[in-house]
Amino acid sequence: MIKVIIIDDEPLARDMIKEYLHAYPFISVAGECGDGFEGIKAIAQFQPDLIFLDVQMPKINGFEMLELLNPAPAVIFTTAFDEYAIKAFDAHAIDYLLKPFSKERFDKAIQKWKAESTQSKNTATTQLEEALPISAEQHTRVVVKTGNNIRIIPFQEIEYLQADDDYVKIHTKEGSFLKKKTISYFEQAMDPAQFVRVHRSFILQVHQVTRIEPYEKDGHIAILKSGEKIPISKTGYPKLKSILGL
Repeated sequence: MIKVIIIDDEPLARDMIKEYLHAYPFISVAGECGDGFEGIKAIAQFQPDLIFLDVQMPKINGFEMLELLNPAPAVIFTTAFDEYAIKAFDAHAIDYLLKPFSKERFDKAIQKWKAESTQSKNTATTQLEEALPISAEQHTRVVVKTGNNIRIIPFQEIEYLQADDDYVKIHTKEGSFLKKKTISYFEQAMDPAQFVRVHRSFILQVHQVTRIEPYEKDGHIAILKSGEKIPISKTGYPKLKSILGL
């Protein structure tokens, strides 16, 4: 039996998917969820083969939820998200269904998913996670998972970011958190007037800088309010000076 989970904040949308799935006796609905928090818990509990995922949901959106799954199951989006924006990652998704969608369109998505091998589905999901567009929420916050807890960190609470192999370490007054993203992702997502990439491995919040000091030969370091010392590269130095008005 193939297990699926439906994650959508609209009960009518969930009911429609369940109705369409009646035509597939080999598919069992293991759970249905109204938001991303519930979705993560259900996925951990039931280990589904496939999820039907909405994009715009309360608490955390579908993109943010996917970022917290490792590995993620195969995904079919069921969303009213703008069709032109979806094209940015269409090639990497199993499929997407633009609401309102017909039974015929739903059947095509199921057939497409069935045609995929396990290996290609996992590859497609990995590619999808890397190609997801940055949503409006992701320009203002980052969602991290610490143990069984999910934490939403507003950007203004971040003091600096540090590249750490395949992760980025997010430093706040309350501690450090790991996120499986690249430092370049955050450079694109964050407001360049508030966050500056001063080094290939560091992005800092300009309001946290108390002073800039010389360091070794032709080098500099930024001293933050917390006392942390952040290295500044030759290319990062003029960018930081410009934003600080120095």
